[in-house]
Amino acid sequence: VLAASPTTSSNPWDYMWGGMMGGSMMDRYTNTTQTQNTELPYFGVVFTILVAVAVLGIVGLIYFALFPEIRLNRTAGQSLLNSLTGLTASTGDHNITGSPLESVLKTLTEEERKVIQVLSNHEGEYLQKYIRSEAGLSRLQTHRIVVRLAERGIVTVEKTGNTNAVSLSSWLKQ
Repeated sequence: VLAASPTTSSNPWDYMWGGMMGGSMMDRYTNTTQTQNTELPYFGVVFTILVAVAVLGIVGLIYFALFPEIRLNRTAGQSLLNSLTGLTASTGDHNITGSPLESVLKTLTEEERKVIQVLSNHEGEYLQKYIRSEAGLSRLQTHRIVVRLAERGIVTVEKTGNTNAVSLSSWLKQ
């Protein structure tokens, strides 16, 4: 008895085992009716999303525990919002909290503040070599700080001889 051709059979094992024992031996051990659950892939996607949300939540809690300075109570959050928008909560009027120089000083490093303070003490203009000595910084530190401040538009630099004339930007002068 010849085995069934692989082109006429739906099971590839029929070619090897078919005909000798009245059918495929594999048919006895496998289910020939296969049904596919169409909702199963959606459960995998939902499960993956839930795991991702849980992991992000745990990471957020750990970050919140390690960096407590991000905690804001309601009044601190409101005052932060007021300072950013320039509005007061009670009147809705614009509230000028300080000069532009005071606002800029809050964003600077300690060495940058020293340089700005020296410039402020000398009416906003001074030579870089004298800034170095008054701020107590090295020549390289002073140069790098002045370049950083110039890139940010806080100071302007003009070459004069062997040094630079450093001046506060016009929007910072009062």
